[in-house]
Amino acid sequence: MKPYVYLAKPVPEEVENYIAEHCSYDKWEGSEPIPRSELLQKLGQAEGLLITGEKIDDELLDHAPNLKVVSNISVGYNNFDTDAMKRRNIIGTNTPDVLNETVADLALALMLSAARRVPELDKLVKDGKWEKKSDEPLFGVDVHGKTLGIIGMGRIGEAIGRRAKFGFNMDILYHNRHRKMETEKELDASYVSQEELLQKSDFVLLMVPFTEETKHLMGREQFAQMKKSAIFINTSRGQTVDEGALTEALQNGKILAAGLDVFDQEPVSPDNPLLELPNVVTLPHIGSATYQTRFDMAMLAVENLVAAVTGKEPASVVGELKGVLK
Repeated sequence: MKPYVYLAKPVPEEVENYIAEHCSYDKWEGSEPIPRSELLQKLGQAEGLLITGEKIDDELLDHAPNLKVVSNISVGYNNFDTDAMKRRNIIGTNTPDVLNETVADLALALMLSAARRVPELDKLVKDGKWEKKSDEPLFGVDVHGKTLGIIGMGRIGEAIGRRAKFGFNMDILYHNRHRKMETEKELDASYVSQEELLQKSDFVLLMVPFTEETKHLMGREQFAQMKKSAIFINTSRGQTVDEGALTEALQNGKILAAGLDVFDQEPVSPDNPLLELPNVVTLPHIGSATYQTRFDMAMLAVENLVAAVTGKEPASVVGELKGVLK
């Protein structure tokens, strides 16, 4: 008999066909996220759960006595209560690496857009306000040859660094929990303290996971350390930034501009003051949002799911739960 799994998120047909080869399954077919009450009712017999973002905690796990694996279609897994999962010997998996290059593309897009004021000037043209007079009020700042500081030099940070170094001849500074000698050699990058990075960088890019340690990693003190001409880019998680401090820094000219793909509250509240600032580029958390990347993420997630429920080791078990496999 095939193991039974529940798909709480729609997946492409080819991905679903792969699941069907190995498992029996039910799926949520709504266009909106599955209501939690509905999800809890579906988990009684499930050995595997495919999900994105839903909190995996004691309440949910109490409704899933047969569960062996929760497979996230995302890199982040702060929705996992790993202690609760570990107590029940439940594996948690994610989808690292397949989105590295796509997120790096978007980070560069934010850098260029903020530096050259692309959304602001696009609106000016479309509003019919482009006039034949001095264009100095439309000036932006250069990206090529400047200094990029990357806080969080994981694989995505490295991919961003390659684009910056070899595409724009930028100098690379980085701060990370661990020094990365091979990355330094490849990118001619310099490992520095966070304070030095903030003081010297023309662009500061935040690319860290969200944990208790990284909550509000960027606050008033950190923005005060940046150059007034510097641009801040966040492609990590919204909770890593104190948005009040960022708003204040942008309003008071403590930094020049920002490019944001993530927010503390998502979808972002319409009355968030960041949305009113012309020197902020705002995107709706689309770092991995291309058809190919989302397909690859879904496929990796179901491969993880199928492996776990058929007695094999998934490719990407999250670090805190790797011991569950022993």
